[in-house]
Amino acid sequence: MSLAQALDAYFRAVSAGPLQLFRIDPIDRLGVPVASASLRMGDGPGAVLHGNGNGLTGDEARVGALGELVEETFCEYAMQRMPRVHGSYAALVRARGPTAVADPLTLGLPAGSPYHPDLALVWVEVQRLATGERVLVPEEFVAIHPGQLQGRTPLITPITNGQGAGLTRSQALAHGLLELVQRDGNGLQYRALDQGVVLDLEGAELSPDVRELLERYQLAGVEVMAKLASADFGLVNVYVVGRDLSEDSQPLMVTACGEAADPDRDRALRKALLEYAASRARKAFMHGPLSEVARIAPPEYLDRYVPQVDLSAEEPRALRAMVEWARMPASVLRELTACTLMNRRKVRFTDLPRVPTVEDPALRCDHVVRQLHAAGFDILVADLSPQGRAVHVVKALVPGLEVETMTYHRVGERNVARLLERRDPLVGLGPPPPGAEPVRLTAEAEERLGGPAWFNVRLAEARLGRLYALYREPDRHAVPAVLASRRFGGE
Repeated sequence: MSLAQALDAYFRAVSAGPLQLFRIDPIDRLGVPVASASLRMGDGPGAVLHGNGNGLTGDEARVGALGELVEETFCEYAMQRMPRVHGSYAALVRARGPTAVADPLTLGLPAGSPYHPDLALVWVEVQRLATGERVLVPEEFVAIHPGQLQGRTPLITPITNGQGAGLTRSQALAHGLLELVQRDGNGLQYRALDQGVVLDLEGAELSPDVRELLERYQLAGVEVMAKLASADFGLVNVYVVGRDLSEDSQPLMVTACGEAADPDRDRALRKALLEYAASRARKAFMHGPLSEVARIAPPEYLDRYVPQVDLSAEEPRALRAMVEWARMPASVLRELTACTLMNRRKVRFTDLPRVPTVEDPALRCDHVVRQLHAAGFDILVADLSPQGRAVHVVKALVPGLEVETMTYHRVGERNVARLLERRDPLVGLGPPPPGAEPVRLTAEAEERLGGPAWFNVRLAEARLGRLYALYREPDRHAVPAVLASRRFGGE
């Protein structure tokens, strides 16, 4: 389907409220299109939703921004109307059978979680992709922020990981699944735990889009570095960081990172390079001075959206970390994030999978589903699409894939096994030592690992240090709102 069709469908889907769509890339010097979309769904700060998008063309960036906005909007609507089921895992398994209820121990709980099978939880229904069977999962694994929850004791902090939108269900599902794969593959490989596996592009036959992006960064004086996170399931999981020594850029841009996973190496690298540019512009726009926002945003945006920042809804740690960064010069931020630019070994780009047929969203979705099913993973899907399904929105869950280990200490069998394999003292087997918490696992997982496992929370916090803002960020314009307070010399 054409970009024009996607633009029209997404615009119609969210046009019920005031919509603001514009480019934010003029805040940077790269010239890679990056767009912002904002929608007001009612009164008050919580009624404002945002999306960001990027691409090689303005239309591609606008489609991405509207797509994110569609995801946010219809997840909001769906979570309001979705029926809830109350009960413990043990009771629901007795009533419905073991395949009709997802075991929370397979969904990635924080180390030391107080969960037990008789704990009362609030559940919603999703669908098992392979069979169509309805399956209950705790609501916090489908929600994308705490305000959508009806229960008061969630097992995890809700996040957006696994969301996808598209003009077809296949397109939306492929988007969500690839995001799950991306974050599962890079969580222990990059940022504070960067393993320094650099992609060797020398002599590689690169797509025209990739060559154009690399040349653009070179001309702008930005030295980009493409790195491999993983090639699990035959899927290419890469990320892009960069060294920018210019003193003219907004300082937060030096912390940018672009991530992508795809069956095809060229598509993955193209997306990661575009995401890197988007990260630069997005960080400067969202967390930088409002004087720079005013330079590129329409006046209506500043009047309608900027005053609606709700600091009470922010994760305090993420807000504190980004406020600290926003007060640092670029030189300090470069030194702080130098670990992300390590080069320990190289992997030939041409050795990674190339599957050009997955340009078709339906074929891409089928390929990803086959790879995950072949690896023994179950796929659960929450359909959040609006009535009529002019657009499709899903939240995908794959029990066993992992995320947020370094931030929320969510860790399961997969990440324990990875860390044990590289002999990282973050994990171990047996009684937890001081500073560590037990990893919540099924009996089968413990048997495969060789016994009960622990995760050293204290050591993880030390490793993370002042890099929390590389992982979790506050909402847009919260940082300048804090810096404008009296505490920082504002009025």
